[in-house]
Amino acid sequence: MKMLRVLAVAALASSATFAMADEQVITEEGIASFSTFKPASVRAEVGTTGYGGALSWSVNPYVGLTAGYNGGDISWSDDIKVNGTKYDLDMDNKTAYLNAEIRPFANWFYVAAGVGYLDNTYDLQKRIGNGNTLSIDGKNYQLAVAGQEGGVKGNLQYNNEFAPYLGLGFSPAITNRWGLFGEVGAYYTGNPEVELAQYNLAPVSGNTTSAQAAVDREAHKIANDDKYKWAPVAKVGVSFRF
Repeated sequence: MKMLRVLAVAALASSATFAMADEQVITEEGIASFSTFKPASVRAEVGTTGYGGALSWSVNPYVGLTAGYNGGDISWSDDIKVNGTKYDLDMDNKTAYLNAEIRPFANWFYVAAGVGYLDNTYDLQKRIGNGNTLSIDGKNYQLAVAGQEGGVKGNLQYNNEFAPYLGLGFSPAITNRWGLFGEVGAYYTGNPEVELAQYNLAPVSGNTTSAQAAVDREAHKIANDDKYKWAPVAKVGVSFRF
């Protein structure tokens, strides 16, 4: 409850412009004031592009620059549905970025625009067991050799790609040094590279399309689907100003 009071007061105080000079926060000793504008900050962050950190420098209360890096094997879901097939998902993120942060009201709200260097890989895998079938490109397949593992595996990747970025964020202060931040946005990546391969799969009775032909068609559809031209971003973290 105390944290909610702190965040609420910080957000309301920072919604005024810098013409009002100071922010106020509630502390155990009462109400404290401090100077809002501190040009440099560091932050730790975690989100859909991994975990990492960033350095920021405010040119003035309205414009700042932020450079950061996110990486690591992180996933908000253990699976993903691609073209009707649900795959187990394993993410390996490597994203460096440089953003300009525009604060139109000189407060906690900002618009981020910049560029990221993406080297991200999404491993995809789907296994089936005896007696089960797997739908690929709208057709059903079963194990070619019973008792052995079968399925589809591959990856979707954005390798060595410079991608423009646009996002919206907030960064309310908690004290004269510490604050929180959150941001949502998206990189425009263009179509990814997609590789898929089947192993130990055979068509069920009445299906005349080979498993690899169906996998190749599905990979082509994924690689040319407009929704995969965008890499969504959502992250939160803490910042320290100095």
